[in-house]
Amino acid sequence: MNTVMPDQPSPRAEVVVDLDAIRHNVALLAARASGAVTMAVVKADGYGHGALPVARAALDAGATWLGSCSLAEALDLREGGVTSRILSWLDVPGTDFAPGVEADVDLSASSSAELAAIAGAARRVGRTARVHLKIDTGLCRNGCPPGDWPDLVENAAKAQSDGHVEVVAVWSHLACADEPGHPANDLQAARFADAYEVARAAGLHPMRHLANSAATLDRPDLHFDMVRVGIAMYGLNPLPYKENLKPAMTFRSTVALTKRIDAGESVSYGQTWTTDRDTTLALVPVGYADGVSRGLSNRMDVWLAGRRRPIVGRVCMDQIVIDCGDDAVTPGEEVVLFGAGTRGEPTATEWANTLGTIDYEIVTGMYRPRVTRSYR
Repeated sequence: MNTVMPDQPSPRAEVVVDLDAIRHNVALLAARASGAVTMAVVKADGYGHGALPVARAALDAGATWLGSCSLAEALDLREGGVTSRILSWLDVPGTDFAPGVEADVDLSASSSAELAAIAGAARRVGRTARVHLKIDTGLCRNGCPPGDWPDLVENAAKAQSDGHVEVVAVWSHLACADEPGHPANDLQAARFADAYEVARAAGLHPMRHLANSAATLDRPDLHFDMVRVGIAMYGLNPLPYKENLKPAMTFRSTVALTKRIDAGESVSYGQTWTTDRDTTLALVPVGYADGVSRGLSNRMDVWLAGRRRPIVGRVCMDQIVIDCGDDAVTPGEEVVLFGAGTRGEPTATEWANTLGTIDYEIVTGMYRPRVTRSYR
C-alpha cells in the first residue's frame, strides 16, 4: 500500500489514519491496565492502519511492548527503527528463528519442537533467545495442549539452564472476552493459573499475560503483568457497551461524475434498483477491488455533501453509484464511505453489522494495492 502526505491531491481511494486517535486509545487502555505494562498489537500491518506509524504512536502514548503475528512482521519493525520489546508468535515449521534472536525479538513456543527450533537458532548465533511459552486454555487454536504442557515446561527449564533460552513469560488467549460473564472466561483463567503453577514448580519465574482488548477493559483480575491491546487501540470497541474510544480510520473517495436520470431508469449490473422519480446520481470510483464488499449493494450509505446518501445498484469492481435526489452534487466532492461516525457518517462497525462479520475484518481488509494511505 502506498503512503502519501495529506497535502497531495486526494486519490480515488484513500484510507486516512488519525494517529492522535491511536494515541488517545492507547493512553486510555494503558490507564485501565491496573499497573500492568501494555503491548500494542500491530500485526496484519497494524490491522490495516500501517504497522510502523501506529507502533510509533502507540509507544508515544505509553505502550512499552509491540505484538506481531509473524517473525517477518517483527523484523520489519526492527528495520523501521523500533527498539522496544516485540513479541512474535506464529510461524510455520521450518522457520529460521536466528534472525529473530539476533534482532532481540521475543519468540513464542507452543510445542517442544518449536522450542527446540528456537533454542537451536540461539546456539547458532551465540545468543540467548527470549521465549514466551503459550498454553492453550480453551481457544483450541495456537498454544500447547494441556497434556503436553509439563513436557514443554521441563524442556524450557532445561534450555534455560543450558543458557540457550530465557523463559520470559507464560501466556494464553481468551476465546470469549468480548462476552462479559461468559463462563469460558473464568474457566480459561483457572486453567491459566494451573499452567503457571506448573512453570513455577519447574523453577521458572516468568511474567504472565492473558488479557486482550476486551479483558483489558472488562477484567482487571486478568491483567497480570501485561495486557495485549489490539482492536480497541484502533478505536473499535470489542464490548457490548460504550467505551470512550476513537476510531482511527476513515475511508474516503471522490465524486468522479454526476448525471441526471429519469424515473423508471435502473442502475448498475442486473438493474437491481430502479428510481421512482427523476434523480441525480453520483459516480464514485471505488468498488470491491478497493474493499467495498459487493454484499453492501443497496444496503449502505455514504457521507456526501453534508448528509448520508444511499448506494444504489450493485457494487462493481471499480465503482459505486449514489442517489443524490435533487441535491446539487459536483465532481470532486469528498465521499466518506466510513469514518469515526462523529458527523453521522457510516462506521466500519456499521459495515460489519450489515455484512454479518466483525469490524476487524473491515479495517484489516483495507490493506489493498489501489488504496492509498495517509496520516494526520
